[in-house]
Amino acid sequence: MQHKFVAGWLISLFPSVSLAQVPAADLYTPPADGRHFIIESTGGKHGDSWSWVAADGTRMGREGMNLRGQVWEVDYKGTSGSYGMPSAMTIRGITPQGDAAESFSAAGGSAKWRSPVDAGSTAYSGHAFYLPQGGPIDTNAWFLDRLLAAPDKSLDLLPGGRAHAVKLTSLEVGGSGAAKQTINMWAVTGLNNSPTPMWADAHDRFFAFTSGIGWLPEAYAGEQQRMEAAQAAAMAEQTAALASSLVKVPTEPVAFVDVRLFDADVVRFVSHQTVLVDKGVIIAVGSAASVKLPARARIIKGRGMTLVPGMWDCHMHVGDDYTGLQELSMGITSVRDPGNNDALTIDRRTRAAAGQLLFPHVYPSSLIDGRGPYTAQVANVATSQEEAVAWVDKAKANGFTGVKFYGTFNPDWLPASIAEAHKLGLHVHGHIPAGIRPLDAINDGYDEVTHINWIIMQAMPDSVIAVSNGIMRFEGPGRYGKDVDLDGTPMKTIVATMASRHIYSDPTMVAFEGLYVPDNGDLSPAYAPFVGTLPPVTERGFRTGGFAVPKDLTRADYRASWAKMLALLTRMHEAGIPIVAGTDGAGIELIRELEIYTQTGFTPAEALAAATIVPARLVGMEQHTGSIKVGKTADLALVQGDPSTHITDLRQTRTVMLDGKILDADALRRAAGYSGRPK
Repeated sequence: MQHKFVAGWLISLFPSVSLAQVPAADLYTPPADGRHFIIESTGGKHGDSWSWVAADGTRMGREGMNLRGQVWEVDYKGTSGSYGMPSAMTIRGITPQGDAAESFSAAGGSAKWRSPVDAGSTAYSGHAFYLPQGGPIDTNAWFLDRLLAAPDKSLDLLPGGRAHAVKLTSLEVGGSGAAKQTINMWAVTGLNNSPTPMWADAHDRFFAFTSGIGWLPEAYAGEQQRMEAAQAAAMAEQTAALASSLVKVPTEPVAFVDVRLFDADVVRFVSHQTVLVDKGVIIAVGSAASVKLPARARIIKGRGMTLVPGMWDCHMHVGDDYTGLQELSMGITSVRDPGNNDALTIDRRTRAAAGQLLFPHVYPSSLIDGRGPYTAQVANVATSQEEAVAWVDKAKANGFTGVKFYGTFNPDWLPASIAEAHKLGLHVHGHIPAGIRPLDAINDGYDEVTHINWIIMQAMPDSVIAVSNGIMRFEGPGRYGKDVDLDGTPMKTIVATMASRHIYSDPTMVAFEGLYVPDNGDLSPAYAPFVGTLPPVTERGFRTGGFAVPKDLTRADYRASWAKMLALLTRMHEAGIPIVAGTDGAGIELIRELEIYTQTGFTPAEALAAATIVPARLVGMEQHTGSIKVGKTADLALVQGDPSTHITDLRQTRTVMLDGKILDADALRRAAGYSGRPK
């Protein structure tokens, strides 16, 4: 799945379906002297982007990118008005969501636009920048150039919002030769809920963008890691102040009085309970009438509220420092990060331990893949079995809790790599390497299968399995899933095997709902509660829609396959397979994941257990966290309402505890870039 640390930005970079799709062969050909950007990550090169100016002054761009089989081939042209803002812009091409067609024009005091997800018009003075829903990197270069040219580094946006830039750091790149120059990192607000880092040269012209995946000038492609380290350090200075301003460390015991309590250990809700916390530890739990409170206790009244253990997102690719504030605001006090830039993961852990970063507990896995055109971004790449085992050893040395294998990993290396991981006490999970089925990976030693699509892959044709590390891992289940017989031998065998061997599933249902169900322009149920609380650019991206449907299928076919995946989850739950709740999204989808569970037969208590005690057991921390029990760490969330009957109430966090520290959920939301509570 697409990683969160680029997902929010990719929403504004790349579009979805419209009407008149232009094939890649008919897109603009960049000239020999066009400015060339390499699209890359630690996993290798993912594509190319070019920008140039035509003889008549028209800005032009052409871009091609392949992320593990997800293909973007787009171009654009744009002309400037009297203030340097776009007066016309046309984007063409294809994306994983389909047609990239988008247009903007301004004339006679008005502007109008049509994108793959919306259309509109407004009065226009020529001073606002139309930020397209898609297009090559040059659309963003144009935007940054105009933003930095503004006297106060602020710019109104169309269709809505306002951007502002603040310079945070500088870096010398290019070595000691003629290419040496100083570039500046600007933190741009107004595009996403957290600041977006963008790099400009000394003349305030766009230089590069990198956040997990980078768009770097060809001559400077080797500078990505240095740039990411520099911007991470600069952002850390900003978030260090928040770590102290948002935390209250109580000097007296804290009592949550007369709450409805979720007892995760027995998977039930209990009314009229009181919980007493002291020095970061739960010291008493019982009926409101039986728990005696110290005279000096701080009282938090709980009538009409529910106290739940701090929740877990078991599939959250951490984006940046602000991700932690966002997760904590939702009552998520633990995150399982199943693959990221390991250096940044370690850096965040170090700063959090030193009190310089406010963040949930993170249980990371090291992502290990093989070398090839579909290598995962930010992967640790192994080209031999010896290298694979060495990456496993490094994961342990780095203090990670697991390893995650990926689709281009050579399946012949699994037995030795998994044996090493288990010898070191590491949890093993992941995608399934191309050429084998999930049951093969389980037999090789997987402790967990990640994503619901990999479970249903057991019943896919051989032609799908052979190339399952590319787009076929989505298209195969979308095409054939609707016809899978859940009572047939392939599915009955894998479900029974996972149940008997206690193999975990991290199904990320909400991610696949977003891929298979919505048409372009539809608002996903996962994001609807947050509309009105985030920048318009971000909320526009909520309507990107699902993957484009192959020409011989319909959206109804994909939705029927999604329905079969829901039925599969029901079978898995009934069989006793341990389910852990993860999102693989922007980080705000967890409660929607739990809503989906209740649609497939989970009780609200069982769904909430999948986001509390079950993940704690997965990482071996159930003696310390995951439930509200005397002696456990005080990771807690107080929510307004009754999730035992309305699980959506879990979004209504009011007070959060992290290791006994008191956090105000509304203050966390504001710090994380949200203007209010979710609906």
